[in-house]
Amino acid sequence: MPDNRAMSALPPTIDDSAPWQHDTPVRLSPRVQRLTAPNAGVMTGPGTNSYLIGTPQTGFVVVDPGPMDTDHIQRLWQACPHPDGSGGHIVHIVCTHSHADHAPAARPLQALCPQRPPVWGLPSAPTARANSQFTPDQSLQNEELITLIPCGPEANLALNSVRLRAIHTPGHAANHLCLLLEEEALLFSGDHILNGSTTVIDPPDGHMGDYLHSLDTLSSLCEAHGVRYILPAHGNVLDGALATIAKLKAHRLQREAKVLAAMQALPKGSPKEWVPLAYDDVDARLWPLAQRSLLAHVEHLQELQQAPTP
Repeated sequence: MPDNRAMSALPPTIDDSAPWQHDTPVRLSPRVQRLTAPNAGVMTGPGTNSYLIGTPQTGFVVVDPGPMDTDHIQRLWQACPHPDGSGGHIVHIVCTHSHADHAPAARPLQALCPQRPPVWGLPSAPTARANSQFTPDQSLQNEELITLIPCGPEANLALNSVRLRAIHTPGHAANHLCLLLEEEALLFSGDHILNGSTTVIDPPDGHMGDYLHSLDTLSSLCEAHGVRYILPAHGNVLDGALATIAKLKAHRLQREAKVLAAMQALPKGSPKEWVPLAYDDVDARLWPLAQRSLLAHVEHLQELQQAPTP
């Protein structure tokens, strides 16, 4: 991957400790605001982070509009002003993937905007669950750019332009995308990298081998573009992109080693019986969820021919 650090104007500061807000957007950088949907829970943390990228001069890209929540959708619309102060200056809507806490708000948000901005993303794969069916208006291919160009007499191309690059990162979901804001060298990681927990890999739409490979892809991307900050779909900003990705991959490989050890200890066992051994450091109340990721590890070990295939 070419070294594009010279193209990036790193933000002078980014507030990596700004509290989540459900009612008003939190400004993180010159081009980025975050508005967190009020859908807190075990799987979503404080809620789904919707990101507003752009300025009134360029219009806005809304990344991950979130669940079907009327108030959140209305607040997103109001938080994207035209230069005249009215709301709804949304040029593009992007869904990192098709899960129910990320994509359902896309169509009602689009309907609020007279110009009907296109909904971008990747269609859900045949392996997606029934509540994760999604068909975008425009498919975002790997390395494709979404651009915003400022207009008007006060337009400043250097300060306001936006180049948002899509990176296909299957693993958590077959149609998962991450996004790189090139002007500020910021990585929007969707659910591929979270703050506060590791993402669930749920076969068949989730795939552990793809997930690990995508981590390598993101590591190379962050090194090439000088990325320091990761903006996840759940949780706060992560500082230290390369170290974060390396730590996450090491954790996954350590977990996979524990899964293999559990299978060897109970060669005739089942995933339900292996979970207490492989996830002994995790709250037992989360074992039903952990069992899905354990199954992904088992499939990966079988693909590597390190575990027997039934």
